[in-house]
Amino acid sequence: MKMNKLINRSSFLTLVLLFVFQSCSSSNDAADDTPVVVVPSNLTVKVDVVGKTTEKPNGDGSGKINLTITSKDATSYTVKINNEVIELKTGQLAYEFTQPGNKNYKIEVTAFNGIKYAYTSSNVDIFVARKIIWSDEFNVDGAPDTTKWDYNTGTGDGWGNNELQYYTTRPENVIIQNGTLRIKAIKEEYMGSHYTSTRMLTRGKFSFKYGRAEVRAKLPVGGGTWPAFWLLGDNLDTVGWPACGEIDILESVGNNPDVIHSSLHSPGRSGNTPDTKTTKATNTATEFHIYAAEWDAENIKFYVDDNLFYTYKNSPTTPFNAKFFVILNFAMGGNFGGAVDPNFTSAVYEVDYVRVYN
Repeated sequence: MKMNKLINRSSFLTLVLLFVFQSCSSSNDAADDTPVVVVPSNLTVKVDVVGKTTEKPNGDGSGKINLTITSKDATSYTVKINNEVIELKTGQLAYEFTQPGNKNYKIEVTAFNGIKYAYTSSNVDIFVARKIIWSDEFNVDGAPDTTKWDYNTGTGDGWGNNELQYYTTRPENVIIQNGTLRIKAIKEEYMGSHYTSTRMLTRGKFSFKYGRAEVRAKLPVGGGTWPAFWLLGDNLDTVGWPACGEIDILESVGNNPDVIHSSLHSPGRSGNTPDTKTTKATNTATEFHIYAAEWDAENIKFYVDDNLFYTYKNSPTTPFNAKFFVILNFAMGGNFGGAVDPNFTSAVYEVDYVRVYN
C-alpha cells in the first residue's frame, strides 16, 4: 500500500510538471505569434521632369513632374512638396508646379509601416512658363460674359463701408463697347439710393491659388469715385470676412487722383490695415495702366506697369494660401471714397482686360 501511494504521488507530480511545461510552451508560442512591425527600408524616390531634354534640363515649361516612390515593407507615404502635404497609398504621384520661372524645389518623402517610418529627401529644378489660365478681353459688345461673371446687386447696407451706390446689372451701368468694359457710376435716384454702379465678380465661376492677376484700365474722374480690382477668399461663406482674406490690387479715389493703393486684409488686420502701400501713377484717367499682383506662398508683390512698389511677406499663418476669386467694382463715397463732389453727374471705369496667369 505504501509503494502504491508513492507511485500514485509520483505520477501526480509528473502530470503537474507536464501541465506546467505545456502551459509555458503555449505562452511562448503565443508570444512568438505576435506580429513584428519592421522599419521600411530601401526608400528611393525617382523624379521624372516632364519634357526634360539636354536643351531643356528643367522641363518643357509645363511644371509637371512624376514621382515614383519605392520602399520595402512600406504601407503608405507622405510627400511634402511646395508647402503642400500629400498622403499616398501607392508610390505614384503626378504633380504640377505653377509659379513661373526657374526654381529649385525640395521634395520630402516619408514611408510608413504602422508606427515605423523612414525618411528621405531630394531636390529638383523646374521651369514653369507663364501662361494665362483665365481672362476676359472684353472684345464682344454688349453685356459681360455670364459664363465668367456674376454680380452683387443692391446696397448691401453700404457694403461695410457706408458706400452710397446701388449696384445693378443694367446696361446703363455696365456694358462692353469697342473692346473695353465700361462700368459707369451715375448720380440718379434709384431704389432709395442717390447713385448707381456695378460690382461684378467671378465667384462660383473661377477662382485660383497663387499666380499673377492684372487689369489694364483707365480710372474715373470726380470726387467720391472709388474704383477697385481685388481678390476675395473662396471660403467667404464658411469663415466670413476678414478670415477669408482680401487682396486689394487696385484702389484709387477721385479725391486724391493718381494715387494707387494696394492692401491686404486678414484677421486682426482689417479696416485700417497696416498691410498697405501707395504709389503714384500719371494720367490714370486718360491713359491705360496695368495694375497687377504676383502671389505665391512666400510673397505677394504689387505692381503698376511692372514697377514693383510693395512686397508683402506671406506665410502659412495667413489666409493667403487658398483659392480666391476676382472682383471689379466702382463704388461711390463711403469711408474710403470720401465726400462726393456736388457737381458729379457720372464717371466711367474703363477696363481693357482682366488676366490671370499661373
